[in-house]
Amino acid sequence: MLTDLPALDLCPMRCIHPYPCAPGPLFVLLWLLLLGPVACAQSVRPDTVSRFSGTLTLTQNGISIIPTFSLDKPALIFNLAVGRGRLTFEPDLRFSLEGKPWSMLFWWRYRVLRDRRFSLRVGAHPAMNFRTVDMQRTPDGTPEEVIEARRYLATEVVPSYRLTDRLSLGLYYLSGWGFDDGVQRTHFLTLNAALTPLARVGDWSLQAFPSAFYLRTDDLQGYYGSATLRVQHARVPLALESILNHKISTEIAPERVLVWNISLRYTFNRRFVDYRPQQALP
Repeated sequence: MLTDLPALDLCPMRCIHPYPCAPGPLFVLLWLLLLGPVACAQSVRPDTVSRFSGTLTLTQNGISIIPTFSLDKPALIFNLAVGRGRLTFEPDLRFSLEGKPWSMLFWWRYRVLRDRRFSLRVGAHPAMNFRTVDMQRTPDGTPEEVIEARRYLATEVVPSYRLTDRLSLGLYYLSGWGFDDGVQRTHFLTLNAALTPLARVGDWSLQAFPSAFYLRTDDLQGYYGSATLRVQHARVPLALESILNHKISTEIAPERVLVWNISLRYTFNRRFVDYRPQQALP
């Protein structure tokens, strides 16, 4: 995504390793494990229940939502969603396995329309992208690692139409703005399909999500094909997933022909409630 686009120079927002200006992956994981069970401990009226769900992904190569961009090293990705009704808050937190932050996106998403066949979602997020650079900060010129943060803002429009119980077609459009050195304007348009499932054997299923997309960053543009394949069991919250992205024609660096990964995903879907203590009897 835009937060993964390369920048050339340093920006004024920095923090010094090993004290990054973002929570580490262990903190986020503990938050999930502790909050999830406590949040669903009560049974109350439906109008007080909110959704709390997410996916934890461990991969040998972190790939962005714009799959031509990747971290090129192992990564841990947290995709969370909490909300009630049509509005959800969905942070997307990405870290390298070294514990350094990669990117943080704070999505607000609203479901404008959802019926049996057609759905329409809109969203917006502020975001930060991080990279580690060497700077000479000491009098003797010794290089020192600094984690650089770059700021972005993006909006999205996501229509989708379900043709059958197993096949959906959709569009995804993202428009983004950069506020520091690097790419300033991004347009990302995707035509995608969802085959859920593509095949089924007992409780095992193979799901496929092919897509073709156009990407424009400032004055450069490119065309790509991409696909996500996922194997999972109906009664197990784990899934094995692979993303493959192939360059068709592009002016955007890096101009790699193929970007791919293999990931292990853990998914949870829970609920939490408003806590309203009962008043003591007189």
